[in-house]
Amino acid sequence: MSQKVTEITEELVTPILDSMDLELVDIEFVKEGKNWFLRVYIDSEEGVDIEECGKVSEQLSEELDQVDPITQAYFLEVSSPGVERPLKKESDFQKAIEKNVFIKTYEQIDGQKEFEGILKSFDGTELSVEVRVKTRTKTIEIPFDKVANARLAVSF
Repeated sequence: MSQKVTEITEELVTPILDSMDLELVDIEFVKEGKNWFLRVYIDSEEGVDIEECGKVSEQLSEELDQVDPITQAYFLEVSSPGVERPLKKESDFQKAIEKNVFIKTYEQIDGQKEFEGILKSFDGTELSVEVRVKTRTKTIEIPFDKVANARLAVSF
């Protein structure tokens, strides 16, 4: 059911975002405690502010009311993904080249399943990440199909 809700929500929100020159980052429909949440994460090159989130929320809420794909009560949240934005689509990875990323893999690569470092390249099938190991730098090649999840990472 969650997948169907996210698919319908994506169909409804995409034209709204296109008209506002915004980008869909992610959609989640999750139960937390006794409450259901439909979360829509949006962004743009310049970032998004609370007013844009509010406009998208209003328009999407009207569309959801008309189509009515969710039978139970839920909370609609539209927000920015924040500084540690998830990387989902190939285009997200392309935009993240030369940025600090955190990647978890489905299986171990070089004895690890978690990597943080600078994304040096992405060719559609493999990520090249430069990681620091103590005092030296090492490049790890990660097959794209082995990525469980990835996000931008704040570095200090």
